[in-house]
Amino acid sequence: MTWRGVRPGRLTGEEGSFILVGSTKKFHSHQFERQGYTLSKSSTSSGSSSAAGIRWNLGDYYTSEKDPAIDKDLKEVLARAQAFERKYRGFFARKPAPTGRGLAKLVQEYEEILAARDRPYIYAHLLFAGDTQNPAYGRLLQQMQQRSTEISRHLIFFSLEWCAADDKLAAKLIADKACARYRHYLKSARRYKPHVLSEPEEKIIDELENTGSRAFMRLFDELQGAARFLVKGKGKEKDRELSEQEALSLLYDPDREVRKAAAEGLTAGFRTMLKPLTFIFNTLVQNHSTMDRLRNYPEPMASRNLSNEIDRKTVEALLGTCDENNPLVARYYRLKKKLLGLKTLYDYDRYAPISGDLPRCTWKEARAIVSASYHTFSPVLGKIVDEFFQKDWIDAELRPGKRGGAFCCGGPTELHPYILMNYTDKMRDVSTLAHELGHGVHGYLARKQGYLQADTPLTLAETASVFGEMLTFHRLLETQKDPKVKLALLCTKIEDVFATVFRQACMTRFEQKVHAARRKEGELTPEAISKFWMDSNKAMFGDSVHLTDGYASWWSYIGHFIHTPFYCYAYSFGELLVLSLYALYRHEGKIFVPKYLDLLAAGGSESPEALVRKMGLDISQPSFWKKGVDLIAEMVQEAEDLAAKIAATAKARGR
Repeated sequence: MTWRGVRPGRLTGEEGSFILVGSTKKFHSHQFERQGYTLSKSSTSSGSSSAAGIRWNLGDYYTSEKDPAIDKDLKEVLARAQAFERKYRGFFARKPAPTGRGLAKLVQEYEEILAARDRPYIYAHLLFAGDTQNPAYGRLLQQMQQRSTEISRHLIFFSLEWCAADDKLAAKLIADKACARYRHYLKSARRYKPHVLSEPEEKIIDELENTGSRAFMRLFDELQGAARFLVKGKGKEKDRELSEQEALSLLYDPDREVRKAAAEGLTAGFRTMLKPLTFIFNTLVQNHSTMDRLRNYPEPMASRNLSNEIDRKTVEALLGTCDENNPLVARYYRLKKKLLGLKTLYDYDRYAPISGDLPRCTWKEARAIVSASYHTFSPVLGKIVDEFFQKDWIDAELRPGKRGGAFCCGGPTELHPYILMNYTDKMRDVSTLAHELGHGVHGYLARKQGYLQADTPLTLAETASVFGEMLTFHRLLETQKDPKVKLALLCTKIEDVFATVFRQACMTRFEQKVHAARRKEGELTPEAISKFWMDSNKAMFGDSVHLTDGYASWWSYIGHFIHTPFYCYAYSFGELLVLSLYALYRHEGKIFVPKYLDLLAAGGSESPEALVRKMGLDISQPSFWKKGVDLIAEMVQEAEDLAAKIAATAKARGR
């Protein structure tokens, strides 16, 4: 199951649950300010954009939540899991010693069972994402969690026994040609060896999660999904009660009073939920600490780094590079303050258009632009992108109860990914569409690696999505004749890059402070958490942006902190990596394309370092991260030069 961002529950992945269920799949997401708003928000009313009627067809999974095939499939996979346990328990202690061929057969069966187990679960999550307020979908989701856990109880032994297997035997089996297809999976699974518990303990933890951390995650989603925010009208306009996404979208409005009213409405709404959201956050941070203690992880980020197949030194090099270059953020926002003609740039001014609103873009136009961008780069990718449109694999319309933001969800490799987004006819939505389709083509190409190895660690998850954004951005830029529109597009792109690189590093620093304080001081107050939030953001913006007092509570709506602790730095990693790849593409031209497609098709069949090394890049070197930042600096310089040129032209005409 390919999940990025908000987790549907700890089916797989973090804090050791990889060991419990054997899958490494994640959830791809693209959100306001990248992680600025979570996926759990209700969107706007149906039909309020040109994407009305653009809904996904989930028939490739099941016909409806009442489809009898759901129960039939779950019963069959439960029987298969039980048979698997009877057949293979004690496999690595058998005499004579197991062979590579025998292990390959075991893993193949295991992979098939996992894919079959997750199919109903993924379907339930897609239904729930499409309408978080439908009680039938919420009930189905809970049922799928419970039944998935029931199946997983019969699979837990394999990961535990594989980790416990003798090192010499394991090395011999991994090296066997018969295991070549699963080599990286088998090697990667054993990296969890120091962190697994006994089988009875693992079973208890997995079962209790349904009424523990997973329940708190769902509560967070439902609180956010039901939230409404009162935004005061300007002049004679009436006050409006809006969903979070509607209110957040007003931060892009050219009218400063509208932006300010939206920010005040959001702040007031966050404050009304602050007590329960703080309790949820405290509880899950403490749960993270407890799991770290039980599983012998030395510090809060260790489990995430292990899952990402990246070492602490490399992560700190990345974060340190972002910290050192925070002045670049301040440099840009000082330019923006000048372009907007403001004495003070407040937090609600950051996403204001610099020259009125950008041209609107209909769904039909967006589809044509994004498709052409991918086709021009690679007909192979272009053809895959077209399939998403033609076969209704995208849900883009606005409707009540639908999750906000956007995500790409993969599944069993005989199927295909699905994309959810909320298309509002804004130019920035074109980038979101390109981004999610990047995830889509990545997952589509990597299916040949099989369910266990199709998905990448988080650190490489954005390789295709951000690259697709870059392709689309440059196509949009080239088609614009008006230098003011060009500057507006360039500034929007810079702000997106800042949100993906520096903001994610900032949010990781915030999480580090919260987790450290929770372990040292106990339960944290909303005020304490808010101070960590403000301190981290001030370090990024410097004196270029004035953060209002109300902004202190804006940590409370970011779902990544709830669902996927320390997820955020992977965005910084991915963006800087893609900037380097894109520079390589501009230098090499068409000879770059087949190498890049091979990188995508490799999925997670090798480590991030090994895959990137094939592209001629070395992530272990600190200079690697600086190259990415240098490209961002070039974009800022380009914006400064274009702004100066526009000003000079205006001055000359004024004479």
